[in-house]
Amino acid sequence: MHLTRRRFLGTIASGLASSAMLRAREGALPNQGQESIMEIQIKRAGSQPSSTGPADWFTGAVRIDPLFQANDPARAAGASVTFEPGARTAWHTHPLGQTLIVTAGVGWVQREGGPVEEVRPGDVVWFPPELKHWHGATPTTAMTHIAIQEQLNGKVVDWMEQVTDQQYRR
Repeated sequence: MHLTRRRFLGTIASGLASSAMLRAREGALPNQGQESIMEIQIKRAGSQPSSTGPADWFTGAVRIDPLFQANDPARAAGASVTFEPGARTAWHTHPLGQTLIVTAGVGWVQREGGPVEEVRPGDVVWFPPELKHWHGATPTTAMTHIAIQEQLNGKVVDWMEQVTDQQYRR
């Protein structure tokens, strides 16, 4: 049955391709006979400068490496963020939420009113829109994550007060 299904899907794909070629020959497809103005973009590793996490938004040593910015009509932007031991964000929210993908080390995340939770490489963390939270390294181990968030009316984050040493303790 699996092989029959594969053949069936292959037949559908062939039919769709044939239909598209026929429409192209008949001039029914857009940009027919024109060079496409769409191009892929490649951001080469090391082509975008790193920056230091501002003291207003972070405690401790933090390096931010931009990965991608939102290009209209897209809204998503991403960065790789490295926290040295003891470093962390201030409390903050995101208008459309935030996804973290932990890539190295051991870190902590916390939502307001919730427990401090440990995260490790391969873990994916989702903070819903407007959820007050913070994230960073543990006191003894650095942590790197990829942070992805979307902008709403040009804004991706609302920064708040610093996480106190007492709040940071697990």
